[in-house]
Amino acid sequence: MSPHPIPDELCCPAGSEPLDGVAATVESPEADAELAALAKALAHPVRVRIVRMLARREARMCSHIVDELPLAQSTVSEHLRVLKAAGLIVANESSPRVGYCIAPAALTRFKALLQAL
Repeated sequence: MSPHPIPDELCCPAGSEPLDGVAATVESPEADAELAALAKALAHPVRVRIVRMLARREARMCSHIVDELPLAQSTVSEHLRVLKAAGLIVANESSPRVGYCIAPAALTRFKALLQAL
């Protein structure tokens, strides 16, 4: 359980992400590029740890993640930027504080692409 309470406004709405493209083809040049981009985003142990933290809902804001990692805030922010750019996480920027959460469809797609190898 997180030492930080997670305000509701920082949570990403459940079911807000469409699953379009999850079942799309897994064998094409586009799918190969997609797999490479997702793998590259997860190719750093810190980013894997952040994804695990978000999957367990133990952290939502950058400051919560910083508290759990022996890294500077700027370094954590850069890792969050990479994960967000790859579509693996999303940011809820509707409140003054930005909350982060997993993009389940992206992880499902990544799993499908890996299984097709």
